[in-house]
Amino acid sequence: MTTLARWARAEWGPLYAAVRGPLAGRRWRAVPMAVAAVCLTAALHFVHSQAWGYRFVQNVGGVRAEDPLWLALLRTPLSLFVPALDLPVWGALAQILLVFGLAELCLGRWRTLALAYVATLAGTLYARLGIWLGPESWPGLPASDRWVVDTGPSAAVVGLAVFLGLRHRAHVTASVVIAAMVVEVVVKENLAGKEHLAAIVAVLVLCAVGELRQRRSRERAGSGSGAPPIQSWKARRGPTQRRSWW
Repeated sequence: MTTLARWARAEWGPLYAAVRGPLAGRRWRAVPMAVAAVCLTAALHFVHSQAWGYRFVQNVGGVRAEDPLWLALLRTPLSLFVPALDLPVWGALAQILLVFGLAELCLGRWRTLALAYVATLAGTLYARLGIWLGPESWPGLPASDRWVVDTGPSAAVVGLAVFLGLRHRAHVTASVVIAAMVVEVVVKENLAGKEHLAAIVAVLVLCAVGELRQRRSRERAGSGSGAPPIQSWKARRGPTQRRSWW
């Protein structure tokens, strides 16, 4: 086995093992939520690109910082599936199918949707904070961004990709995604890039909280059994049990 093959196995082996069984047994039926998300995104893109449907999609799924907060929160769930008109829709559909599909297989549909919503909501709330801070500070945004539509499904895709990478020990992959989003902001500083970073920060916080809760649970279990915490946890975990966050 070559060095590259060993690295790929170490990097993506746990993720491959998690998705191989369900996907091999049920194929597309194993990811109904991801397939539905792709179909919904394609349908919304088609309607959004029509003169008769543009205003409708904006009213139900377009989120801007100028909107009242209650209205933005009401529109945020559907904004997950409203891709930007100035970007290739096929790229967005491929990303949704891949990342949402992997997340659905590894986390389940409801956790996947919850994480996607948290990542998108983080970007939505950041836009308001950034405009309040103003362009004088690095996290701040110019007042003109209050009329820019939020990033859509890309924040959810980025957040889910980072979460899956950390959860299944694909740390290089997660680091590459994070680095790419940082480069995006440095090269082309815009609202979408900073919303992607806000989504990543929200996911990292969730990962840190989940790890802290798991560590405290292990310590309580170890102290209750009278054995050293680390040894007691290893004995219960076993050699093949995968670490589970959140």
